[in-house]
Amino acid sequence: MEKIIFVGAGSMAEAIIGGIIEQGAVQPQDVFVMNKSDDDRLNSLQKKYGVSIVCREKKAFENADLVVLATKPKDIQQAMADIYPLINKNAAVLSVIAGVSINTIENGLGNRPIARSMPNTSATIGKSATGIAMNAAVDENMRKQLLGLLESIGLVKEVEEDDLHAVTALSGSGPAYVYFLAEALEEAALSKGLTKDVARSLIIQTLEGAAAMMKETGTEPAELRENVTSPGGTTAAGLQALENRLFKETISECIEKATARSRELGAQN
Repeated sequence: MEKIIFVGAGSMAEAIIGGIIEQGAVQPQDVFVMNKSDDDRLNSLQKKYGVSIVCREKKAFENADLVVLATKPKDIQQAMADIYPLINKNAAVLSVIAGVSINTIENGLGNRPIARSMPNTSATIGKSATGIAMNAAVDENMRKQLLGLLESIGLVKEVEEDDLHAVTALSGSGPAYVYFLAEALEEAALSKGLTKDVARSLIIQTLEGAAAMMKETGTEPAELRENVTSPGGTTAAGLQALENRLFKETISECIEKATARSRELGAQN
C-alpha cells in the first residue's frame, strides 16, 4: 500500500497507525489522517507519528490506495457522504467500525473492494487479534495486501461477515475485559497487603505466562486449569468462589451483550 487515508482519528485509528508505522508496514509520510472537527487531535497524531493531515480536498484522495473508515458508528453516514465525491474509483476501503455492514459501505461509497475488520487496541504494539471479512470485489492481490497490512499489527483471521459481531464482542472488546480482570486482581492483592508494584508485576507476568502456555503448548484451557488445581488446595478454593459467583455465566452474558450491541449498531446505519 503506497498511500493510506484514515477517516477518523480516535483510539482505534491511532492504534492501527501506531502499529503499522512501528512495524514498518507503511512509511509515516504515506499515512494521511482526517476527522470531523478536532484539529488538536490531528496535530497530536502528526507530531507523535509523523503522519500528514488532510482535509476534504479531492487532491488528497486522488492517489489513495486504501481508505480506512475509523469513525464512530453514528458518524459513518456523514463521513461517507463527505468523502464520496473525493475518493477515487480504484481505492479500496477497509472499515474498522463496529457493527457497520459491508452493504452499508457499498451503498455509501459505491461498488469497490471493501473489507470490514475488527482489530483491537493492542495493534499499537503489534499484538492485535483481528477478524476480517471481504466483499466479492476484493481480488486475490488486494486480499493479500489487506491481510499483510493487518498481519503487521498482529494475528488476523478471515471469517464470514456475520461472525464479525462475535469477533467484535470477543477480541475487539476483549482487551477491556482483561484490563478489568487485572484491575480486580490488583485491588484484591492490595487489600491483602501487597504493594502496587509487586502486585502489578505479578499480575502481568501471570497473564503473559498463562497466555503463552495456551499458545506454545496447544493444551486445552480446561486441562491447563486442572493441572494447576490440586484437590482441596488454594486454587480449588479460589475457583470455587468464581463458580459460586457464576463466573462462566457472567462471561457468557458479557459476550452475548456485546454481540447484540454490535448488531444494534449495524441496524442503525
